[in-house]
Amino acid sequence: MKILALELSSARGSLAVASNGNVEIVREWPNDRKNSGPFFEYLTEVQKPFGKKETIIVGLGPGSYAGTRIAISAAIGLQAASHARLIGFPSICAIECEAEEYCVIGDARRKSFFFTRVRDNNLLEGPALMSDAELRAKLDKLDSKMSIFAIANLPQFERAEVRYPSAKVLAQLASDSSRNFAQPPLEPIYLREPHITIPKK
Repeated sequence: MKILALELSSARGSLAVASNGNVEIVREWPNDRKNSGPFFEYLTEVQKPFGKKETIIVGLGPGSYAGTRIAISAAIGLQAASHARLIGFPSICAIECEAEEYCVIGDARRKSFFFTRVRDNNLLEGPALMSDAELRAKLDKLDSKMSIFAIANLPQFERAEVRYPSAKVLAQLASDSSRNFAQPPLEPIYLREPHITIPKK
């Protein structure tokens, strides 16, 4: 089975192609949400030699809303052309690391942060929104050996190590039929209800 994985939820974009359980190609680059050109260049590059994909998996965040929407839109277009199976999975569950269990934190804007706990690449807790003080209290209660990752630099939380979600890991997870994948229509993981501005009458 040929799998294409797309991941644009953080400052490091990545895509990967796997075939029969083996990841055969990985591309990673600095992901500028104002310029998605490199993403489409790499996508074109890996499409040619590896032909038709049977499964397309997309990282759903949380993280960059714009990046995640671009990845989802590209996947929908590719799925329409190839009739591949389209699935989504939380990006934070696809961080490349040796720890079986870890926590991920991130900036959720408006003076708030998100907290998640992942075990065996599945969401165990969250994402939950917290204030700075609430997150500090939460992290202080964790075992000192627990790995804490941040998808962007958060120097105020000393234990947090910057790690990015990986399309390589997504590609590996896609072949696991026991996983609870999101099905179309795919949406980014929202940390808040979408805000809609209603025009004045």
